[in-house]
Amino acid sequence: MFTTVSPFAWISDPAATQDRHIVAARASALSRPALSRLRAPNPYANTARPPSVPAAPQSTSAACSESCERIGPAVEQGRSGVPGGRIGRVDWGILEREPELARLASAAREAADGAGSVVLVFGEAGIGKSSLVKALPDHLPDGTRILVGECDDLATRRPLGPFRDLIGSVGGELAGAVTEGGDRHRVHEALLEELRGAVLVVEDVHWADEASLDALRFLVRRMERLPALIVLTYRDDELSREHPLRHLLGQVSRAPRVHRLPLARLSLDAVRTLSAGRVDPAQVYAVTNGNPFFVAEIVAAGGTGKVPPTVVDAVLARLRGLPGATVDALEQLAVVPSAVERPLVDALLADGTPGLAAPQEPGPLATGVSAPAADQHGPLTDGVSVLAAAEQRGLLTVTPERVAFRHELIRRAVADSLPAARRIGLNRAVLAALVTRPGSDAARIVHHAAQAGDQDAVARYGPDAAKDAAATGAHREAAAQLRLVLRERHRYAPAELADLLERYAVESYTIADSAAAVTAQREAVALRRALGDTLALGADLRWLSRIHWWAGNADQAQEAAREAVAVLEHAGDDRLLALAVSNTAQLRMLSERYAEAVEHGERAIVLARKASDPAILAHALNNVGTARWRAGDPDGRAELEESLDVALAAGEVEHACRSYANIIWTLLDNLQYDEADTFLSPAMELADRAEHLGFLNYLHVELAMRRLAAADWDDAEKQAEYGMHDFIPARCPALTVLARVRIRRGRPGADELLNEAWEIAVGTKELQRTGPVAVARAESAWLRGDAKGVIEAAAPVHAQAIRLPGAPHRSELGYWLTKAGRRVPPDDSGHPYALQARGQWRRAAALWQAAGCPYEHAAALAESPDPAVKLEALAAFDALGAEPAAHLLRVQLRELGVRHVPRGPLAATRDNPAGLTDRQLQVIRLLAEGLTNAEIAARLVVSVRTIDNHVRAVLDKLDAPGRRQAAVRAAELGLLPGSPT
Repeated sequence: MFTTVSPFAWISDPAATQDRHIVAARASALSRPALSRLRAPNPYANTARPPSVPAAPQSTSAACSESCERIGPAVEQGRSGVPGGRIGRVDWGILEREPELARLASAAREAADGAGSVVLVFGEAGIGKSSLVKALPDHLPDGTRILVGECDDLATRRPLGPFRDLIGSVGGELAGAVTEGGDRHRVHEALLEELRGAVLVVEDVHWADEASLDALRFLVRRMERLPALIVLTYRDDELSREHPLRHLLGQVSRAPRVHRLPLARLSLDAVRTLSAGRVDPAQVYAVTNGNPFFVAEIVAAGGTGKVPPTVVDAVLARLRGLPGATVDALEQLAVVPSAVERPLVDALLADGTPGLAAPQEPGPLATGVSAPAADQHGPLTDGVSVLAAAEQRGLLTVTPERVAFRHELIRRAVADSLPAARRIGLNRAVLAALVTRPGSDAARIVHHAAQAGDQDAVARYGPDAAKDAAATGAHREAAAQLRLVLRERHRYAPAELADLLERYAVESYTIADSAAAVTAQREAVALRRALGDTLALGADLRWLSRIHWWAGNADQAQEAAREAVAVLEHAGDDRLLALAVSNTAQLRMLSERYAEAVEHGERAIVLARKASDPAILAHALNNVGTARWRAGDPDGRAELEESLDVALAAGEVEHACRSYANIIWTLLDNLQYDEADTFLSPAMELADRAEHLGFLNYLHVELAMRRLAAADWDDAEKQAEYGMHDFIPARCPALTVLARVRIRRGRPGADELLNEAWEIAVGTKELQRTGPVAVARAESAWLRGDAKGVIEAAAPVHAQAIRLPGAPHRSELGYWLTKAGRRVPPDDSGHPYALQARGQWRRAAALWQAAGCPYEHAAALAESPDPAVKLEALAAFDALGAEPAAHLLRVQLRELGVRHVPRGPLAATRDNPAGLTDRQLQVIRLLAEGLTNAEIAARLVVSVRTIDNHVRAVLDKLDAPGRRQAAVRAAELGLLPGSPT
């Protein structure tokens, strides 16, 4: 059914920087710059919350923005200087953020008591996200441990960037795992252990690399059991539909405890407070729209009472008058999109001047500057002293460990004001400093090489940067690095280029960029063919087949698979040949050519055993077992379960997940839902623990199919949402489940979902995809009274299904065609839909009830000629909230002359009255009929314990002391079928 190579995330283009964000910040001047304290170690660097210190005088009132702080000589957080990113105690004012601070503090206290949660802090640039989390320590008990990491706006992100910021303030296991980077499971487990009892803040998570997003997903899934608080800040106005962060946010939304803190702009009253009579607050508000950062800039620049026409004008005006050497240094540091560690600062500003390779044209900020002023706080022996004037103006934060701009917008303002030629020269200086420093991050080297136009350096360091990123699981960043490298493909020999193209194809495949993957792998195959490298050509053809299948190109996948086997047939490598033959078996199995799948698979098993390769053996056993089982041979299940045992014993998690997925899918098709349940739990636990996100999402979709069968439609939708990404094998069935829920509830939007699912399914040429979509389209047409539409939807796929042994959708498609008046060949199977097609509704109803399918059970009862049985079916449809089916049945009952047809629930209360879920609505309607919990459990085909929990929840939501009172309250709200019509 499905296989993948590695877990993956989703790709998007980097969010574009908006012109209105190119501004700078003014922070209050310190009474004495931190530069004068650089020679002394920070006494509070290793404490959770340093003691308070007096605040320095400031010239501007405090606002809820990064630019309006009053800071004493203590340390700050993250880039602002604390080693490892801890937040130190600060003394500031913050306006109009009291509710948000209260919620943060409450969440932190609950986390300390064991109720972990996630807090999302979001808004536009300059809205005060960082200031909010900086203010948090003063609202927490002493001793609260706060860790802060930041994501940087690099062209290609640093793998595990925000967690690298924690090094120096966390234990050796996490520090070592992050530094080495190759074992992401070690990183995840170390994070899990480190965060117990802590508050983790990750700032600017919209710039997070894929490895960091993976780590955060890992933590979020465990927050219910983790006594910790995770705070994520991001710019919600920079998230495109396909932004990688959206996957994480979707997962956070399903967490048991999540707090959303959207930050609003300042009111006119707050702006009036900040203006303090220096400028016209109405004018400031009109220019800034209440953005706190922008307000602070305008106020800081408006000492004469004149409001600059734009925020950018205010920023540029503030920088004029700085010493020339200071401006040079600011410009040098501004091209580094992160905090600059002290050794790099010293290298760039040696002898007090920027470390440029050659004299450069001065930037516009240097115009009319004065000569450097003498340091008034004692001599400093290194180049960092040139930053004193900028620090005094509140533009920079300087500590013994690093130098950072007080706000990212300041850095952008300075960097974007530079002429292109000077920016290139400054990036060259950074590049030269990085390549001479042992252990420099390859991703940073490539970033500055690209910005400097040094293609030799990109070609030299790019492959290593991609390798480092892939090793941490940052596949999106690996693909971006390789994309840069391949722009310089003329620099590589053909064999090396083929390797790079293959790596790029695999990374693109992993991040769901199918077009790029197919193109790159085709190029790699062409090069291997020209080089005459038989083994490499065969391996790459096998990969090309896999990538084509993943992209939904069935014919191309089969063609590449055939050639891979032909090339490797006599190449002398049993392992590669076994993999190619097993790949062919898989494709035959997926396209329902079961006999051929078994033939190829058995050969692959022999080759795999000869090569002593358990991974390929598990893969081949899977294909053979699945083909036989789905063809109607029950012995195939034993081979499929053997493939699972082989994979688990060998530690081959990917192949074990694939075995689980095929076992579960086949059990679901065979209506063996209870058995499927026994495999779902360990399968999802394995995929979750191993962070195989592709398989985990696929298993969630299988769980959605299971919940759809149980008529637990809320949970079916929730689980199906996991598959709503670009991974076609999961997206197609996810779309189908979501559509069937809407169809059965009578909600709009099903047709659009089914149209997309059908387009995907047709491209795969697989009945496992086309069958469920055709069935859903037929059901939809029937419920709206369109018999012709039923035939159009079901007939072509039914014609394919009846030619195959054991086709799971043959009976259901035949049933719908029979209902629509189309004659079909007899189906002598014992499937309940085949029984219904033959008019044996009672036997079918019993089978559906035994299988645990209340909707199908009611539908079978509805086909009884006895009005009393039809009324029983109507009550079940009403309890399930199946409005379209209930409507058709009411029409039938009236046509039969039934005088007392119960009225359905009122439309106004159908969706979610009294806050009840759909399952709770089903329970209250059956409870009102006088059914006991055991009888309700039997009707809905769930455990009595589950119904006990639902009844307690219903009584609580309806504020009813007992069952009778709950029924009365439900009737008052219109939740129950009403009086006869």
